[in-house]
Order: sequence, then C-alpha cells, then structure tokens
Amino acid sequence: MPDPTARTFRYHSVAKVLEGSLVLPLQQKIPTQGHAFLDEDGGYRAQHSTGYRVEGILSFSEGHSQVAGNLSTKPEGGWCTLNTTVIKDLSVLEILTADKVVGQIITNHPANGDVPTVSFLGTRYENLRIAGYPVELKMNLDILGDKPANDASYTEDSGVLSRVSKQHESFRQAGSLPAEAAERYNQQIARRRSAEVIECSIVDQAFGQYPGYSHGNHIWVPEFGLITLGKLTVSLDSKRRTTVELTMIGLKLGCAIHAEVEIGSSGCNGVG
Repeated sequence: MPDPTARTFRYHSVAKVLEGSLVLPLQQKIPTQGHAFLDEDGGYRAQHSTGYRVEGILSFSEGHSQVAGNLSTKPEGGWCTLNTTVIKDLSVLEILTADKVVGQIITNHPANGDVPTVSFLGTRYENLRIAGYPVELKMNLDILGDKPANDASYTEDSGVLSRVSKQHESFRQAGSLPAEAAERYNQQIARRRSAEVIECSIVDQAFGQYPGYSHGNHIWVPEFGLITLGKLTVSLDSKRRTTVELTMIGLKLGCAIHAEVEIGSSGCNGVG
C-alpha cells in the first residue's frame, strides 16, 4: 500500500437537506436545513432536522445529512469521502411529493494522482409523485463511468464527454423545453469545450401521466413551475481539484407562490 504519510490530503465535503428563498407572496430566505460540512482533516459530521414546515408551502417529516472523510482501507490506499442527504415525506404545495429522496456521492482519491473515482450508489427517489400521479424515472448513475485512464480529468475524458453530449442533445431536441433550461444546456456545451466544467444529470428521462410535460430531467407543471431532477456538475480547477456537486431536486416555482428551492444538495472535492 502506498505510504499515506508521504502526502497530505485536505478534505472538502458539504451536504444540505434544503435551502432556498421565497419571493411571493412572502419575501424571505428559507433557512438552510441539515447543513453538514467536513473539517479539512476529515472525520464525520451529521445534521438532523424533523417536522420542518414553511407555512403550507413546503414540508418534510425528517431530513438528514452526513459527510465523512478517512483513509481508504483498499490495498491501493488513498482517501475516501462520503456525502449523503436524505429527505422523508416531502411535500411542496401538496403537488410534488415523495416518500424519500436520497442523494449520495462516494469518492476515492488515489494515493498517487489527483482524479478520484466517483459513485452515486444508493441515490434514489422513492414514490415521487406530481398531483398524486407517479413519476417514473430513467436513472443514469453511471454517466461518469469509470475513473479516466492516466489520471485524466472527467471534464476531458472522451467517454464522459460523449455520454454528456448525447444527454444534452436529447434535452435540446425537446421542442417544448422551457427556454431558460434550453438556453442553459446550450451554454453548457460551450463551457464544456473549455475543459473546466460539465453539467449533466443522473436522470435521463422522467415520464408519467401527471399534468404538464417532461423532457430529460426537467418537468414543467403549469401553475406550479419547473422541476429539475438530479442535476450533476463536475469541474476541474487550476490545482487539478475535481469538484462533484449533486442537487436531487431543484425548484423554480412560478404560480401563486414564487420561490427557488434546492432539495438534497451536496458537493465534495479534495486535494493533496
């Protein structure tokens, strides 16, 4: 096993159950719930929240976040990081509901090299519904694939770029995709060519008999707003530090209630 004492590793890991802001009819920031963050030296942190409610707008029965960082026990060594968010009995205006939403990022930074393996094992949506109708999802937890060879970045790997490009193309081909979402994916293609950041999703498609329409990981519900599922961002900075960020549910409500909310968001990176 490589000697871990030959290199100092600084962890970075954060997880949040919920955060956002209301614009109408009330103008107020929604306090961040279940905010857990990891010390640079690693260890374990967890936060819990129960019985949370914002008026009659948003509620959940339990929220939990945890972050952990430690030396790997694998023969090749390295450093492991875990990010988890869990939300139970979620309800937004009694329209968007779910029994449980779990977001999880597991990374392993090698003892020699900079680019980690990334896994979303355990990530899922349980009984996600819109207006009582089931939302079926085509998940893609392997969109990043295996760790790129020769310590290459995910943002430069031809396999990753091909899969992300195909996903973007399927999103952009949706003629009724809201203009804001379509513009963002067009911009992301341009940004991706800079080999610094890619945006994609762990959800390829949402479908069902619920009101509104869906394209890729976006669902537009009239008189409610835009739902974005499983938004994933991977970036590379000048220190060759890979940052992985996942938001399980993003909401832009544009009806009687105007609000922006992120549910189950987490991110991690690390550098040695």
